[in-house]
Amino acid sequence: MLILGIETSCDDTAAAVLRDEREVLSNVVASQLTHREYGGVVPELASRQHLKHVLPVMRAALKRAEVTPEDLDAVAATSGPGLLGSLLVGLCTAKAYALGLGKPFVGVHHIEGHIMANWLVEEMHFPNLVLVISGGHTQIIRMRRVGDFVEMGSTRDDAAGEAFDKIGKMLGIPYPAGPQFERLAKRGDAHAVPFSRARLKRGEFDFSFSGLKTAARLLLEKEGFAPDTRVAPIGRGRAPGNRGMGELEALPQRAFDILASAQEAIVDMLAEKLEAAVRATQVRHAYLAGGVAANGRLRERIGASLAPFGAALHSPPPSLCTDNAAMIACAGHFRLCSGVVSGPDTNAFARGPLQSWC
Repeated sequence: MLILGIETSCDDTAAAVLRDEREVLSNVVASQLTHREYGGVVPELASRQHLKHVLPVMRAALKRAEVTPEDLDAVAATSGPGLLGSLLVGLCTAKAYALGLGKPFVGVHHIEGHIMANWLVEEMHFPNLVLVISGGHTQIIRMRRVGDFVEMGSTRDDAAGEAFDKIGKMLGIPYPAGPQFERLAKRGDAHAVPFSRARLKRGEFDFSFSGLKTAARLLLEKEGFAPDTRVAPIGRGRAPGNRGMGELEALPQRAFDILASAQEAIVDMLAEKLEAAVRATQVRHAYLAGGVAANGRLRERIGASLAPFGAALHSPPPSLCTDNAAMIACAGHFRLCSGVVSGPDTNAFARGPLQSWC
């Protein structure tokens, strides 16, 4: 089965061609660098960029896969959650493309796509636990089989990825802050600042990162590391408050210590909750999914915390952690093989839980 996957939930326009459940023939991603000037994703600009890129990216994916549109067996696209305008571009394009070809179409939940990125690497083991960690989501999901999802815990406020981005932004790291945050944190002492960890009394497997964000902001302001955020003229290609590479490298050691300590606090909270869920369920396999799963310190910490319980940690390579269309095509493959298809009236949604379909 050949499936064309399309992903436009945020600021990356992606298309991929997947053969059966694992053979990625092409995986094309066009990133929107224009948002760096604003320090974050501007929804309206993202939608317009998707309109510009979606057809060329689809054509590139088909060309690299060396297949024609007529060779396809189905089309899959992200239907939500995400930025509504961005989602509509990819979803409407995919539905029209499938209709024109006379092929089935399936809408895919964005989080399911991130989870199924693990399947692109190896066959997943069941039952399992999945820690989904991205810029907009942080949750623990239990799976008994493909298409069976039970949420055990989620964030009460901010997502882990948002904490990385916002704390990084407070120090002047350009958006997206995650990769630079991790690189600079390696130069610091993770135990230099005793940031508190949120341990909620109710909701044993829930998360909270808003307190850490506030603590980091107050400390950065107190120690004079918060950058100048006066509004600069649009068109300079650099958001107000952003520091250049040289400026970041020249920061005092204390700044790197704060980053390392904040990262360790985020990682600790994630590892503790996943460890508690493993103890409660006695599963032997845990998976990471989402953009933050690319963080090396996170993988190291969680792998070590689960080992004493005989649970193995699995995670996709960094290229499959961030938004991509191969994961959407993979999720679509399993839905289609189970007879789950979507109609032309399938609509995009900005928010919505991951629901079982098997």
